[in-house]
Amino acid sequence: MAHSMFRSLYRWLLYLHPPAFRQRFAEEMLWIFDEAVATHGVLRLLADGFVSLLRQWAVRPESWKLPVALAVPQASAVSSTFFAWEHFEMPQYSLPFYRWIQGGAMTLGLLSGVWLMAGQGGRAPILSSNLSGPRGSRTAWALAPQNLPGSADDFVPGTPGEGGYAISGTAEGLHQHQLRQQERAVQNAVGGLSVPGSFLYVVESRGSTVEAPKTPAGEQFSAWLGAFNSGDRAQLEGFLPHYKNPGEHDVNGDLGFRQQTGGFDLRKIEDTAPTRISGLVEERDSDQFARFVVEVEAEAPHRILHLDLRVIPRPAEFPVERMSQSGLLAALREKLEKDSATDKFAGAVIVAKDGKPIFSGAYGMADREKKIPNTLDTKFRIGSMNKMITATSILQLFQTGKISLTDPLGKYITDYPNKDFASKVTVQQLLTHTGGTGDIFGPEFDAHQKELRTLQDYLNLYGKRNLEFEPGTRWEYSNYGFVLLGVVVERVGGKSYYDYVSENVYGPAGMTGSGSLTEDESVPNRSIGYTRFGGHGLRPNTDTLPYRGTSAGGGYSTVGDLLRFANALTGHKLLNAQNTELLTSGKVDTPRGAKYAFGFMDDNTDAALRHFGHGGGAPGMNGELQIYPRSSYVIAVLSNLDPPAASRISDFISNRLPKN
Repeated sequence: MAHSMFRSLYRWLLYLHPPAFRQRFAEEMLWIFDEAVATHGVLRLLADGFVSLLRQWAVRPESWKLPVALAVPQASAVSSTFFAWEHFEMPQYSLPFYRWIQGGAMTLGLLSGVWLMAGQGGRAPILSSNLSGPRGSRTAWALAPQNLPGSADDFVPGTPGEGGYAISGTAEGLHQHQLRQQERAVQNAVGGLSVPGSFLYVVESRGSTVEAPKTPAGEQFSAWLGAFNSGDRAQLEGFLPHYKNPGEHDVNGDLGFRQQTGGFDLRKIEDTAPTRISGLVEERDSDQFARFVVEVEAEAPHRILHLDLRVIPRPAEFPVERMSQSGLLAALREKLEKDSATDKFAGAVIVAKDGKPIFSGAYGMADREKKIPNTLDTKFRIGSMNKMITATSILQLFQTGKISLTDPLGKYITDYPNKDFASKVTVQQLLTHTGGTGDIFGPEFDAHQKELRTLQDYLNLYGKRNLEFEPGTRWEYSNYGFVLLGVVVERVGGKSYYDYVSENVYGPAGMTGSGSLTEDESVPNRSIGYTRFGGHGLRPNTDTLPYRGTSAGGGYSTVGDLLRFANALTGHKLLNAQNTELLTSGKVDTPRGAKYAFGFMDDNTDAALRHFGHGGGAPGMNGELQIYPRSSYVIAVLSNLDPPAASRISDFISNRLPKN
């Protein structure tokens, strides 16, 4: 009874604060009041509440216009001594006696008036609903993508890289390429961790209600999240002392990652201990979820030893509401306009139903220097989306009896340098990334990038190395495997890979805007890709491009051609019904939940919304094609910006599509 009465009084104290302060801190202060009443005493907390009130209205009138993110020095001038607020951040300590004296006079003077305002029987006015939002964010990190090539394409849809990201490692070993892709913040944010140059991190949230626990690991995670979500260089630099090795963390990389993702919201705490915490966060600018793990030192100041952040499929407990077709298209148009205005998307989009477009649009610039806009006819580099074309070509040769999927690679590439390699891995294992054939990107590629002009050149460079694991024992994305499939097409088809694809896939499908001409040739309507990788703002990706696209990834297409490919595939113009099903049906589990088919990802987690397709991505390029055989929708998105520009748009549509 007494606690309820005093809590109501305390709520009124908060109600008397400036509106901006209430919106940011009120719920946090109420939470602390409930937690700290036993150690502080009610009267001392009320006294401190009055000190806060006086500070906000009399000493700091600028608080009427609190920004979304604040940096409040805690050791300067009168406002951080006489009117300090730090005790609300450390409820385990008792308030010193001088704090009780400071607030005592005001408490006695205002008690009767505030009590009358609070109403009889302990009633108090309801604070506005936008007060909700957990507490501050504190934690540090570094980002290290698993796959981020300097050139060409090695991103697999939904795994590290293309549309997804994986950040992992220790504070000592995370200084690699900086991937900038994701974030959303824990729901409110107040409080700050006391570090040199103290910062009070204040982060606006989008309706989350989960709070990080008040453990060393929880405090560090919240602090990192607050600094990261602020998007403010000063806060990120001020946060560096939270890391065990601050010099290994790139603020430019963090800012790029923040710009790309919009920040994170904390959605769930899965496991917590004093020095370790794990849970789920969701990007603010997309539907993407990630799982985080943070580990800190056992001794104060509990610096961060390890942060791991990995993309996961959206959990079933956090569904996105399905929309009507008209509602979805209206929402899509609004999102595209918003994202293109902030340089988060530039490219073209088609959504089709029953083979015909029901939405199409182009946004942003194909050439920023010449101010040439993107159109529906703009040709975008497609990266790994070309794996669908390669796999289709292999299945055509299988359909005509020219190859067997169970045959070893060496049957078709008889001069392969490593005979043991060629005798073990089969065509089907190459198609499903289970052959152990490894990748093509790394020091060797960097050293010979401009010399690699034909598929045979890749075989000559990598053909002597051994398998990375026994074929068929696990799934591991392999661009080299699809390069080898391109060589198989050439050896069995009797012509270059590019000529075979042009005659047997592009031609029958009517894909007149697709091809793989070299980068030194002038291609009408081919866009320039723009990348932020490297931390220097948007710049052309020209120096990252290979001489020519390969059967593993590369070439260019239009969103209209991707729709034509989808229509030709589902209409059995490229393969008969049986082999189309064989091509697109999932066979091997992948880390993202969907299964890998032959050059296609097959997502059958919801039978009514089963879809297959493939993405592509590298610096300055990103694309997605999703084909829904049961509801007859097709989504085609291409972009001339870094991943996940197109993937996020495709996901937005896919997550809201009606089921019929």
